[in-house]
Amino acid sequence: MYAVERRQQILAIARRDGRVAVNDLAGSFLVAPETVRRDLADLAKQGLVNRVHGGALPADRIGFEGTVSSRSARNQPEKTRIAARARAEIRDAEVIFLDEGSTAVMVALTLDPERPLTVVTGSIPVVTVLNAHPRISLILLGGPVRSGSLAAAGALPAGMLSEFAIDVAFLGANGVTARHGLSCPDLAVATVKTAAVAASRRRVLLADATKFGHDAFARFARVTDMDLIVTETSAPGGVVEAIRKQGVQVVLT
Repeated sequence: MYAVERRQQILAIARRDGRVAVNDLAGSFLVAPETVRRDLADLAKQGLVNRVHGGALPADRIGFEGTVSSRSARNQPEKTRIAARARAEIRDAEVIFLDEGSTAVMVALTLDPERPLTVVTGSIPVVTVLNAHPRISLILLGGPVRSGSLAAAGALPAGMLSEFAIDVAFLGANGVTARHGLSCPDLAVATVKTAAVAASRRRVLLADATKFGHDAFARFARVTDMDLIVTETSAPGGVVEAIRKQGVQVVLT
């Protein structure tokens, strides 16, 4: 079988089953796992699959709605690097919070399906990515769902969060400045983010370079509320340095 034929079959299996595993494919096609990994890498470069630990998911699995899928497509290599670095911050955590947004979906895609973990989220796209992982327990926050992000927002999910003790929260933001802090355009979304900050022992902000140096309408946290900020090497140096001067660790990927 030619490589192109094998890759076409791999893509068909991924779309049929919702996920493919390297070892299973190697056994089915009687090839080495390294060959399958190269196949998946090629399919990922074409934007047809998203690599996850031990395998891949079809790319259209996270294309739920116009706004969500369009954000997922923007800055994808950068967000993938940020998400991969974020995964290292889980450490020995038992419970994590994943915010709404495309970077949170990327983090979900990096999680090890064999590692026991409880994930709290208001994001339907995050739940859809993780629901096939038998060792990952999901808690979906309830409340009014925003059509753009397909995530619950407002007082109801924030109230649920106030009852939890979360080890690590992975948060996103639309604006990041040393002076105004972390912000987003929607008050209902900010309410959930603020509750997640309050409920978590450790807070990690995941933001690509485009978010730095801008303030959105509703502030949900100060930069000093974060234990770590993960962003790109292209983030504005002046803003990054001003944040570091406040004692916050900033990692550039």
